[in-house]
Amino acid sequence: MARLGIDFGTSNTAAGIMAAGRPHLIEIEPGRNTMPTSVFFDHDRRVTIYGNSANTALIDGREGRFMRALKSVLGTPLMRERRQIAHERLTLLDVVARFLQMIRERAEAATGDTFDRALSGRPVRFHSADDGRNAQAEVDLRDAYHLAGFTEVQFMYEPEAAALASGPLAKGDLGLIVDIGGGTSDFSVFARDGDATQIIASHGVRIGGTDFDRAISIAHVMPLLGRGADVRNALGSGTHVAPNAIFNDLATWQKIPFVYTPDNRRMVADFVKLGVDPALFARLNSVLDMELGHDIAFAVEAGKIRLNAPDVMDTGIDLRVIEKALWAKLTKAQMAAVLADQAAQISDCALQTLEMAGVAPSRIAKVVFVGGSSLLHVVEGAMVALFTDATLERAEAFTAVADGLAMAASRDLPL
Repeated sequence: MARLGIDFGTSNTAAGIMAAGRPHLIEIEPGRNTMPTSVFFDHDRRVTIYGNSANTALIDGREGRFMRALKSVLGTPLMRERRQIAHERLTLLDVVARFLQMIRERAEAATGDTFDRALSGRPVRFHSADDGRNAQAEVDLRDAYHLAGFTEVQFMYEPEAAALASGPLAKGDLGLIVDIGGGTSDFSVFARDGDATQIIASHGVRIGGTDFDRAISIAHVMPLLGRGADVRNALGSGTHVAPNAIFNDLATWQKIPFVYTPDNRRMVADFVKLGVDPALFARLNSVLDMELGHDIAFAVEAGKIRLNAPDVMDTGIDLRVIEKALWAKLTKAQMAAVLADQAAQISDCALQTLEMAGVAPSRIAKVVFVGGSSLLHVVEGAMVALFTDATLERAEAFTAVADGLAMAASRDLPL
């Protein structure tokens, strides 16, 4: 039986095999070899749809439950809690398993092979600060693969897979993989001797593109919905600031599906009555009433991407789905300021990786950027500042991990 390389990502997923001596990414959506890691449970049609079709169903306003960034929930108690999702009671483990089963079935249909074994990418650290959750995350992902019909699954660190697929590196030189995904940032120092790639050290931190989106949303969108605004006390005089929890959850991709609770709806209805500026909370009430959390998250992501263009210095986050003519202004300088802490943590993790490898930054001859979030100016700028003499490689940022997993899967050797 063949072994399938799968890059199951927080934001996007790809699968690959070797063909004619080269990594070949499988067309898992029509005309595409990557797909959003998105799931939509259609209430009316009682079907589950995936990828770009799931995103479209959400944007079209179909009745159902949309989920994204499920990889970030691995290792947490939420993963195995059974809850009502559309017409079924499921755990999030079941949801991830169904997504992986869909990938397996589409790969089998596209290639004519049967895949009962998988080589899966995984971040170096699913959870930076909690060793128990980090270990449990791999257990969860392994269980999901087994539920998806794979009898065997092995794991490989994602930046190490990307190192296999990176371009030429002169003998004696060292390279650094900078893999900034949707949920984690991972680094590998590597060397190459002919076709053999040597991994010297790998390290990671739980910061990624969805965290960038969250920070931007909290700073520039949530204040338009009442974050930081005053609410009059229900009894007696005085005011208090609206609690941050609902705004933080609404800005967090994986928590959005669980924001629309009766308790939150009642709380926000009280804010509308008691808010010093009730118009702000009326917007929040509309978001809950129409379940627009993911629409906001996509708008924030789109604004971030637009602002990353070299010739764009300011943009707007389009919130007209909430209210006519509502936009959140965002400049390049503001985005850099909002993401400064994340950029500093990413830089620290890169330096820690070099310390583990026992090399100075000046020894890095090439920096390879992997993952869409690695191409953000704030990330690239931080890496350029650290590795002033290194050449930069960006050519395969979106597929390098999947390519490397396809290469490693073909070897059929213990990892």
